[in-house]
Amino acid sequence: MAFVIVLHLDPTRKGLMPELLQRGTLMKVVQVKDRTRVRPDCVYVIPPNKDMSILHGVLHLFEPSEKRGQRLPIDFFLRSLALDRQQKAIGVVLSGMGSDGTPGLCAIKEKGGLVVAQEPSAAKFDSMPRSVIDAGLADIVAPADELPGRIIAYLQRVPHEAISETSVDSVTRGALEKILILLRQRTGHDFSFYKKSTLYRRIERRMGIHQIDRIASYVRFLNENPQELDLLFMEFLIGVTGFFRDPQVWQVLRDKTLPALLASHPTRLLRAWVAGCSTGEEAYSLAIVYREAIEKLAPGKNLKLQIFATDLNRDAIDKARRGVFSENISADLSQEQLRRYFTKEEGGYRVRAEIREMVIFSPHSVIMDTPFTKLDILSCRNLLIYLLPEMRKKLFPLFHYSLNPGGILILGNAETIGQFTGLFATVSGKSRIYRRLEPAVRPIPVEFPSSFAPGLSAASDMLGVRKPHLNLQTQAEQLVLQRYVPPSVLVEAAPENQASG
Repeated sequence: MAFVIVLHLDPTRKGLMPELLQRGTLMKVVQVKDRTRVRPDCVYVIPPNKDMSILHGVLHLFEPSEKRGQRLPIDFFLRSLALDRQQKAIGVVLSGMGSDGTPGLCAIKEKGGLVVAQEPSAAKFDSMPRSVIDAGLADIVAPADELPGRIIAYLQRVPHEAISETSVDSVTRGALEKILILLRQRTGHDFSFYKKSTLYRRIERRMGIHQIDRIASYVRFLNENPQELDLLFMEFLIGVTGFFRDPQVWQVLRDKTLPALLASHPTRLLRAWVAGCSTGEEAYSLAIVYREAIEKLAPGKNLKLQIFATDLNRDAIDKARRGVFSENISADLSQEQLRRYFTKEEGGYRVRAEIREMVIFSPHSVIMDTPFTKLDILSCRNLLIYLLPEMRKKLFPLFHYSLNPGGILILGNAETIGQFTGLFATVSGKSRIYRRLEPAVRPIPVEFPSSFAPGLSAASDMLGVRKPHLNLQTQAEQLVLQRYVPPSVLVEAAPENQASG
């Protein structure tokens, strides 16, 4: 292992940390110079008044772009570490004030790395480790002197190479199926539609944390410890998000896509669905970009956008509804955006009411629940890459059905429409923005989530599910509901001994 130390240093003073640390270790301790190559069993310390990043194992120094007091050097480095080291990255947060580093650790978690935090009660300043723990990111929490042993034990049990879909053997596959069954019983969610390699990699992380060598032993551990099922569920749902992630996408939306959409619908209320919204940053980003486009295109006009933002993770939805974010978001937003769309509070920012009221947050599963319809914008970014090809083939016709003619589909940078070029046309290939087409030939049949589980062969084989026989009456009822029945809700009368809401 190599150790890189990033601290909040006084930019006006010479850094003494390398000399202090050298007294406590036999490893070589150096203050980083630009383009320092990282080597095992060495300690690298950031110099004062610098930001630092890593590319292909080489450390690069940058002049800070933010004013003193607004810099986030830890987060700046951890984000680059996640991209450079992938599942080999380990992020450790010790005593410190503020929340610097939490978004960077989220990126490490998404890539399959390890997140470690000092026990807050043992830290002189507990704000930084507590921020990581409260965000649900910490894999290991312990006093500082116990962390080295816990990290070494984890590395001894977790493979260094990523597992592939084809390398999952029959014994492992059987244990994985049992875990998915236990999760479905516990949470009601079916992860058999997800790539096995992705699921197994995240299971391996949990096994490494508990120092469990065999997946069969982990199945027994899950049976005996239901709370571990809850933690594994959260592990599967880890999603990296942020305000204006992939900035070029939002620039194209603001300057080209939204103006074209507004020109074709100058008076109508527009509807958008952000699927897999996590803690809400992407939904709020869409609301902000829409407001910016309106102010440039039609200032003073009351053109509205209603955004439905959904996610499996109820805790994430609750956080998104609150609309309160840490100071770290200043790295992703301009000072003008912070001033206009957020209110500064102690330790962070709150989304202003004018933006918050544009978004409705709700728990929802793209692959199990009825989709939103009559949409002008559908954003489903960085979710499809985790799903089996069979499921992706079912979702694109469903997305096409959900969008109005000329509606916009936005995917993640690693996702494309694949074979469905008859349903969607490319608006901006680099930004993965597509426009809904009217099929030139017979429309592709649309399957709805209620039929996904029995219809997906991989899931059926995995869980032993047989596809039920649908008679003509059932098919006719589904067709009528899908095409002709308006949105409806059935409300039961409140019991006499309870007040109605």
